[in-house]
Order: sequence, then structure tokens, then C-alpha cells
Amino acid sequence: MLFLIQVDAQIRYSIPEEMRKGSLIGNVAQDLGLDIKRLRSGRARIVTGENVQYAELKTDKGTLVVNERIDREQLCGDVTPCSFTFEILLENPMELHPVTIEVLDVNDNAPTFQSKQLDFEISESATIGSRFNLEAASDADVGINGLQDYTLSQNDNFILKQHVNSHGHKHSVMVLQSALDREKHPRLNLKLVAVDGGSPQRSGTVNINIDVLDANDNAPVFNQSIYKASVTENSPKGTHVVTVNASDIDTGVNGQVTYSISYLKASIEDLFKINEVSGAIFVAKAIDFEKDKKVEIRVEAKDQGGLTDTCEVEIEIIDLNDNVPVVNVMSFTSSVSEDAPVGTTIGIINVKDLDSGENGQVRCVVDASAPFELKSNVRNYYALVTNAPLDRESLSEFNITVIASDSGKPPLSVTKAFNLKVSDVNDNPPVFTRAKYSATIMENNSPGYSVLSVVAKDPDENQNARVSYIVEECAIGGSPVSGYISVNSENGVISAARSFDYEQTKEFVCVIKAQDGGSPPLSSNVTVKILVQDQNDNPPQVLYPVQTGGSLVAEMVPRSADVGYLVTKVVAVDVDSGQNAWLSYKLQKAADRALFEVGSQNGEIRTIRQVTDKDAVKQRLTVIVEDNGQPSRSATVIVNVAVADSFPEVLSEFTDFTHDKEYNDNLTFYLVLALAVVSFLFITCVVVIISVKIYRWRQSRILYHSNLPVIPYYPPRYSDTLGTGTLPHVYNYDTCRTTDSRKSDIKYMQPMSQSLLDIGANESEAQQIEKQFAGSNMSTLQKPPQNDWRFTQGQRPGPSGATGGPEVAMGTGPWPQPPTEAEQLQALMAAANAVNEATATLGPGTMGLSTRYSPQFTLQHVPDYRQNVYIPGSTATLTSNPQQQQATAQQATQQALPPPQVSAQPEPPKAAQTPASKKKSTKKEKK
Repeated sequence: MLFLIQVDAQIRYSIPEEMRKGSLIGNVAQDLGLDIKRLRSGRARIVTGENVQYAELKTDKGTLVVNERIDREQLCGDVTPCSFTFEILLENPMELHPVTIEVLDVNDNAPTFQSKQLDFEISESATIGSRFNLEAASDADVGINGLQDYTLSQNDNFILKQHVNSHGHKHSVMVLQSALDREKHPRLNLKLVAVDGGSPQRSGTVNINIDVLDANDNAPVFNQSIYKASVTENSPKGTHVVTVNASDIDTGVNGQVTYSISYLKASIEDLFKINEVSGAIFVAKAIDFEKDKKVEIRVEAKDQGGLTDTCEVEIEIIDLNDNVPVVNVMSFTSSVSEDAPVGTTIGIINVKDLDSGENGQVRCVVDASAPFELKSNVRNYYALVTNAPLDRESLSEFNITVIASDSGKPPLSVTKAFNLKVSDVNDNPPVFTRAKYSATIMENNSPGYSVLSVVAKDPDENQNARVSYIVEECAIGGSPVSGYISVNSENGVISAARSFDYEQTKEFVCVIKAQDGGSPPLSSNVTVKILVQDQNDNPPQVLYPVQTGGSLVAEMVPRSADVGYLVTKVVAVDVDSGQNAWLSYKLQKAADRALFEVGSQNGEIRTIRQVTDKDAVKQRLTVIVEDNGQPSRSATVIVNVAVADSFPEVLSEFTDFTHDKEYNDNLTFYLVLALAVVSFLFITCVVVIISVKIYRWRQSRILYHSNLPVIPYYPPRYSDTLGTGTLPHVYNYDTCRTTDSRKSDIKYMQPMSQSLLDIGANESEAQQIEKQFAGSNMSTLQKPPQNDWRFTQGQRPGPSGATGGPEVAMGTGPWPQPPTEAEQLQALMAAANAVNEATATLGPGTMGLSTRYSPQFTLQHVPDYRQNVYIPGSTATLTSNPQQQQATAQQATQQALPPPQVSAQPEPPKAAQTPASKKKSTKKEKK
């Protein structure tokens, strides 16, 4: 922030004194042409060097209000006009607006007299026109509200005259207008009233007591009407100021004059004292130039006869350099950024000195050791600004000393200390402790092994000094460097990310970046070189002779070979390095050790003697190749040597080598294939069996827990004979059982292989079917139903004795009336007895029901006859009258059987499926 002060025109307000706190003085924002937002952003505030701040600035409204009660008399005394000045300070940019507030007087003080009463001793011989000065009243108010007039109570001897001195102060004189007569009035009591001009008018009164004395006809007379003198402030008590002199031409006691002081203002009372005899005036207490620059007093000379005369003494106070300059901090920033430009304002101070003249001229300087200076564009205001760049790393804080001294003799000075902290800016990148890092690591290390640590330091502080370590992306052998190493971002420890192989990577170079946490972050790089040390982790590899499994390679040695004949050379390499790759050769096994030897350094196999005819043709040599590592590793190679002069001879000797590996591959393949097929079939069978078991179990649970009502299902080819029977001519039913029927024993017939007998079929077809029945392997034959199952209409549930017409007899008419409870109970008992009789006439096979049909019409649809009255699928009820049953059955048979037809029996209409039967048939279709 650059220091800039703009001073606009001064604004002035006038307010009466004694206004309440918070009273509006004026709209500063409107008068100065400022926006309220500007007042807030500029942190507008009132700057004053006084201890009491009478005004307060409301930045939210831009108004100026009364902060403390203002007493004009206390603030200015009798000085008019009375005003006080302060400044309104704004920042960013800095502006200074002087404001003057004039305090108008209010008539809040009445005239007062210092004395409670005035005593006079006047000789009766006092000549007419004698003047007697009365004590002046003081009124703290000024102007029209100040002292305006004196009045004297009514009397015959004295009148009152008023006078105004050169300074405008009024005083009254009592003038004798008629001679006193002590014998008539030895004592007079008068009243002097002082009034002001305010509204309402205020007054003060003092009693005047006059004692009439004997004659003293000459009054004292001062040789000067006005005395002028000067005295320096802070003069010690008893310092002589001036001497006044009054003379009385009377002699004797009447010529003795005494002096006394009367003060015109209460504020200077007792500052001086006078010698009553000599008239010398002395300092009575400490005098302060800053309070009273000039003092006026009145000296009265009175003789023994009571005659008086007065004079005025004007004493000028001379200023001394007795006040130290005062430094007021208007604004100060306790912290400044180190990148602040030169000329940045740190603070604003105001300097005052209560002395006057040269004693009040103040000069401010800053300690030269700090990179700061003071600039002043407005009187008594200084801006503390930087005059050099700041560096926190060099010096993080400053103790700034401002010295303010005046021009007095001797000069007085004061110091003000400021502590300024320099806040950090991320202006320093991290610096590594080394210019380059290198480390070695043994190959076959474990991942996570710590290789080395890199350290970088940042001279900044806090977050700007927090260093993080990052591996710069690069490629090592075509692979990212992150696959080789990792670095701990906090402590810079570099760890191996993989197990190194010296044979693949002998060394690599990476770049580590150290980055601080500043904004924006700064960084620096360092090169890290990592060397991989070799371990003896690779055995020697034999390059020659080549070991093959399918063919035999042999070296031929002629029988005429001399000593030292080079048979072959074993060539081996070791991918390790150093002494781990130093190879040595030795012969481990040989058919004839006395014939061959191997060079320990070069691997050459040579003869060590002359080949003879006794030497075998086939020679098998085992050579060990061993490195020099710790521990050492080795490889073995078999060298076949043929001692012969011709190839056929060699071939005949080496044909007995068997090679029995070819068949292994095919055998393994077929074994694996067979094992996979068998495993798959086994798992499939197990899954299918479990699925079937679960499905059957769920079906049985559904039937067992079913709460569906029993609804009869009429299978195909069903017909009700004359409406009185329930069994068709073919005795095949779909049976449905109740949930408890599985606990009873039921016998089922084997399913029939032929079609059901058509109701309209001829007799020849019926005989054919009967023969088939006779020839079947059923354990029992289905018997035809008895007539017990057919009932007349009168035997069906209904009112006792109720009969119907032909429709009722045929089973096609409606029910006459619902049965009563008694009739239902009677029918229930009759049905139970009838069931017992009817069941005895049925043949084996559980009521003559066949299992040909699905469980849609199982015993579930046959109700418990002890609880139900009606037969499923019929409107008939059971009866125990055999004769009636037989007659009804014959009649129904005659009516139900149609005449035989030659054509094929048409498909009869299917009975309407109930919701339960639909559901079960759907399940059946799914299965």
C-alpha cells in the first residue's frame, strides 16, 4: 500500500452544548461527497489527539453523532467562538478530512458572586458622589447568555452605575447620592442582583452590608489604573510578579491603606497573592501556560475609613518547553509481506506538542538501522514507509524506533517502539544438500529396500518450507522409472520398487524433484545415480558342446592321435561379472582318466597319451564348469568322444543309445483330456440330480401347505346321468387329495392303455374293451358304480318333504329353498351312514378312482363326509334307501343313454376350469 494523503475542503458544523449522547451532528458522507461503501472499505475513523472524543462516526450511515456530553464552558471557557477540530482518516487510498464543530452556548449557568456577602464601612462624612466598587459577578456563559446587567435594591442613599472594561467585562459601582447619617441609619442592608440575557433569564444575588462610620473624607488613589506584568510558567511559589501602589492623603489611621485581590474568573482563583501592606503580588501556585496564557486580576486599596480605589493588573504567562511531544498511532500494520514494494506504508502516526512557538515544533526521525523512513504531507502527520526491499530469511522482524523531538531549549524528545514482523513469501526453492547423489545396491534385493536418502532444505517457513519429494518421470530401458524406485514424499528416502538384476540393469540415473508447499510451489532437481552390484546368482552356461535330447553328438579322435591332440573345447560363459564370471574347468568323470584331460582355464580337452587299439571306441567325459563366486556355481556338460578312424565304425557303436522320451508328450495330453471329460460329466449329473430333488420337494411343499378351497374338476367325457349320479360310464377320474390324505393308505389302479369308452359307443366296442380289461394285468378290476350313488330330488338337501317338478327330478332345476340348520344336521347324519354302506359296495381301488388322470381331481376334491353333505361335482346327497336308489338309477340310465351311432364320438365339451385347476394344469404343461 503506497502512502497517499488527500486533503479536501474543511467542513464545519454548529451544535448547541449539552446535547445528549447519540444526537446527530451532521451527515459526513453527504457533505464530503463520499459513498458509505468507501467509508467501510477505507476503515474511516476519527483521529484526535485529545483524551476525550466528543464525536463518533457511524460508518454504516455516514453520520456524525455526539459521543460525549459537551460543556462549552469546560471546553473553551470564555473564548468565543468555541470549537474543536478533528480529522476523519480513510485508508486505501489514504484521505484526511478536517472537521470543525462549533459549540454554541446555552444559558445553563447563572451569574454568581464569589462572596456570600459584601461588607462596607462608610464614613458618614463621605461626600456625595463617592464610589464604592462592588464585586463583579461571573457567568460562565458567553454572548447574550453571559452577564448583562446589575440591579441594586431600592434605597435612599446609593445608586448603581455599571462600567465595561477594555476586555468587555462588566462591573458595577455603588455611588453615594445622598449623605449618610449614622445617627439615623448606622447600618444599611442592600442586595446586588446580576442578571444575564438568556432565555429563560438567570440571576445571582449578593447581600451588601454597610456600616456607617465616622468621617474619613479622602479615599486611597492608585498611581496607575492598569498594571502590566509577565511571569514564566511553572514559576515557583513566592515568585514576585508586580507591586501596586495606592496613596491616601489622609493622615493617621485614615491614611493607612490595605490591599486585596479580586479575581475576574474563578479558574484563576488563588493563582496569586498580594501583600496587604506593600501591595506586592506573588505567585501562589503553579502556573500552566497551556491553561492560562494571560491572567487579569483586580487589586483594591482601602483605607481605615473604608474608602477604596481599584486598579487592574494584567499578567502575561511566558511559555516554557515543559511538555514532551506526544506520539499517537493512527494506524499500524503488525505484519508485512517480504515482497512488499519499496514505499509500502506500514503505519501512520500523529505527533503533538502542547507548547507554543519553537517549543511546539516537533521533528520525527526513524532509527537509521531499519529500512524504514517517515514521510509527512500533512502537518503533524507522518507515514512510516519502507525504503528498501525486505527479506524474511535475512531478518524476520524489526524493532522500529521513532524519535519525536521539539525545538525547545533544551529540546524534549520521546521514543515510540514498533515491532514489525515480516511474513514469509515463497521466494526460495528447496536446495539439496548435495549437487549429485549416488548409491549402490546389491542385486536380488527385496522390494522396498531403502537405497539412500536425499535431503533438501527450504529457508522459507511454515507451508512454504514443507518439502515434498517426487520422482521425475523418465524411461529406463523402455520402462517407467516408477517401476524401479519410489521416494517417500516426506523424508526423501528412496526405496527399490523391484528386485534388481545386474545382468539386466547395471546402473540407471533418475531425477528427484524437491517441491515446497508454497503457492505457486517452487522446486529444484537433483540427479541420483544408482549402481547395481553383481551377485553370483547365475551358474555358467555351456555354449559348446550343445546338449540335445533327441540326437547324439560325439567328437571323433583318430587312433593315430598323438599326445596333446585337441579333441574339442568346452565353451561356457557366465552372465555375472568380475570374479563371479571367472570360469574354471575340470574333468569330473571319464571312462578312461588316463587318456584325456581338460584345461582348467580354457576348457580344451586334449589327449594326455597316445591312443591305442585297446582304448574303447565310446568315451563319455563329464566336465564341470565352475565360477569363482562365493558361493560358487557350476554346470556340468557331457562330452561323447568316439575313438575311431571311420564314421561307420562310430555309428555301429553308438546305435544302442535309447531315446524314450517321444511318447511321453502324447500320453500326457490324452490323460489330461480324459480327466477333464470325466470331471465335467460327474459335475453335470450331480447338478441335475440336485435340481430335480429340489423341484420335487418344492412341489410337495406347495401341495402340503396349500389353503385353496376344494373345487371339483370335471374331466373330459364326464356326464351326469339324469342329474342324479356323479360317476361317468368310464370309471376314470383325476383325483386330488387333501393335505392330510397323504397319511392314509390309498390303492391306485394301473393306467389304462386304451381310450375311454364313449358314451355313445355300440355294444361291440364295449365288449372289445371288456375283453381288454379281462386280459390286462391289473390286480383288481374297477366295478361299476352302484345305484346307491344316485339320489332322487327328494333326497337332496333342502326343506323336509320338499319336492319339485320335472326339472327338479332331472337335476336341472333350481334349489327350492336353502336348508335350515336342523335339516342340514339331519342330512349330514344320513350322508354319513350312506357313505359307510356305499363304500362297502365299491371294489378295490379306493372308491373306484383311477390314477390315469392328473392330481387335479385327487382326494383333495372329495370332501370329508363327516363334515360335508354334498358330493363333489353333483347336486345329489347320500341316502340309505336301497330301493329308492335302485329306482332312481334305472330311470336315470334310460334317460341318459342316447341311441347308438355309427359315426365316431365327437369330443365332448370340456368342463370349465376353476382357478385351482388352471394353476395345476399350467404346472403340468411346464413339467
